Amino acid sequence: MGFAKEFKEFAMKGNVMDMAVGVIIGGAFGKIVSSLVEDIIMPPIAALMGNVDFSSLSVKLKEVPAVLDEAGNVVTEATTIAWKYGAFIQNVIDFLIVALCIFFMIKAMNKLSKKKAEEPAPDPEPSAEEKLLGEIRDLLKDKK
Repeated sequence: MGFAKEFKEFAMKGNVMDMAVGVIIGGAFGKIVSSLVEDIIMPPIAALMGNVDFSSLSVKLKEVPAVLDEAGNVVTEATTIAWKYGAFIQNVIDFLIVALCIFFMIKAMNKLSKKKAEEPAPDPEPSAEEKLLGEIRDLLKDKK
């Protein structure tokens, strides 16, 4: 089997297509959650804490000076090496919201599947053999 044919067979399976849709929807949902955290949730928290911008919270570890060449031109800009724990806090909140939403979706899906499992299946029509055996049983009961 050729590589292209094998790949096409793999890619066209239902679960792969479902996964692709899930990844695309998840990416869009992630952007919505990030915006929710950055634009809606964090500003009131920052206001309560004294107008702190969480994304800029950091601990400076080292200042790196600018590097100049012989002519005095800047080769690399001065930078600061820092732990950006504020951005980390925002990402943790993003994760918690996504995890909570997934938890509620799975809980709802489990509840729906449980209801489906609890519904009694309709009794199937007995086969001709079962009908005949039932008639024989009834005749034997009448003879006694």
